[in-house]
This record gives sequence, structure tokens and C-alpha cells, in this order.
Amino acid sequence: MRIEKEPYYRPHGREVEVFEHCYKNQLPLLLKGPTGTGKSRFVEYMAYRLRRPLITVACHEETSSTDLIGRYILKGTETIWLDGPLTRAVKEGAILYLDEIAEARPDVLVAIHPLTDYRRTIYLDKLGETVTATDGFMFVASYNPGYQKGYKELKPSTRQRFVSLQFDYPDAKAESEIIQQESGVAPDIADKLVRIAAKIRNLQELGLAETVSTRLLVDAGKMIHSGLPKRLAVHTAVVHPLTDDQDTISALEDLTSLMI
Repeated sequence: MRIEKEPYYRPHGREVEVFEHCYKNQLPLLLKGPTGTGKSRFVEYMAYRLRRPLITVACHEETSSTDLIGRYILKGTETIWLDGPLTRAVKEGAILYLDEIAEARPDVLVAIHPLTDYRRTIYLDKLGETVTATDGFMFVASYNPGYQKGYKELKPSTRQRFVSLQFDYPDAKAESEIIQQESGVAPDIADKLVRIAAKIRNLQELGLAETVSTRLLVDAGKMIHSGLPKRLAVHTAVVHPLTDDQDTISALEDLTSLMI
């Protein structure tokens, strides 16, 4: 799809410059960082900026190379070939974004390797064809190494095929501005949400698999802006998505109630 309206994105460093140079030099790019730190929004922003169509695939444990490359399907009485999102992106010169690439099955990584080096090709084994990427094609993937630790890590041989950008939570001022822009809440409310996030992020003893993302703060801000009581918005949009442990939820609800 083409991004017709410019997405709001606030750069945190020189990531825009790095992305543009990867695009110019036909280099694949890996975005590393926690959930909810703006990786997907950044890709949308860059697709708009570069005026390229964007094809996004949310990878999961059942995502296979066939899902990405294509398959034969029945249409009426005919059997026809249907290109998958990877093949379409290669042929159309689109930006392909594989979100959480480490979640996909190993055969996906095997299939993409020829796209991440000088060949820039994919092999359609069911058709016996090799397709070379059209000018404008760019391969972008995201990966959350903190979440995947000890579970599904990207192999060094795969990681080293990409230029990498590290994403993290923005500083307090930038995060507050993002919340205000995305949710419409007043600056004082956005600042309180940022302080809540900072407090929870520093509570290492809770052992949370994921901590508070900017995305959760924006969700809370939107509900506060639409009239939901502040504490209820924080409890339901920030605290409850973090854990199912009732003791931890109670502790976080007590903490956040004192802060907003």
C-alpha cells in the first residue's frame, strides 16, 4: 500500500539518515528494540518520505516461506499461482517490512538470505523461477532481542546480513511530546504518564517480560482525552497489559494511583 498521509514520527537520532543511505545503497535494514518504541511507525514514515509502497508482514511462529513467497490456489476450475507479499514487494519495488522476524519459521530465514546480499533475488521453487528485485525494493525487518532472549535469537549469520538500528524509549521530553501529539492530552497529563513509565521501567524486581512502551502511554492518553477517569485509563491501558500476576497488578495499581 502507499502511505498517502504523512505519519507523525519524531526522530530520536540519525535513524532517518541511516535509512535513506540503506535505501540508496540497496542494503537491508534491521530495527532492534523493545515493543512499542516506534519501529513500525518509523518504517511507515520512511515509506511516505521515500514515496515507496509499503508491504508489512507481522511474523509469528506459523509464518512460513510459502506464506511469503506464494502458492498455487484454486480459482473456480483453475489452479493459479498467487504471489505472496515478499514476491510482490520484490516485483513492485516496494519496501518490505517483516515485523518480529525472529518469530517466523527457520525456512523463512533461508528464503530471504539471497535478498540480503548482492544477489537481491528470491527463488520460486514451485515455479522454477528466480526473481531479481526491482529498483526501489528495500528489505526491512524488526527484532526484539530483549524479549527473544533465550528463546528465539537471530543467528549471527542472519544478523550480519543487515545494517542495524537500535531503538529504545525516547527521553522524557520527547516521549511527552509524542503522547501529546498522538493522544491530544494536555502537557501535564502527558508528563505524568511519562513519569509513571519511568518508575515502572526502573522496577527490575518485578521481572516483567516487557515493560511500559510508549504505545501503551499513548493508548492511556487517548482514553483520558476522550473522558475516561485518569486512574482507570492508566490501570487498563498501562498496568493490565504488562502482566497477569494479580499481586503485581495490585502493586502497580497502587503505585500508579499515587502518581496520577
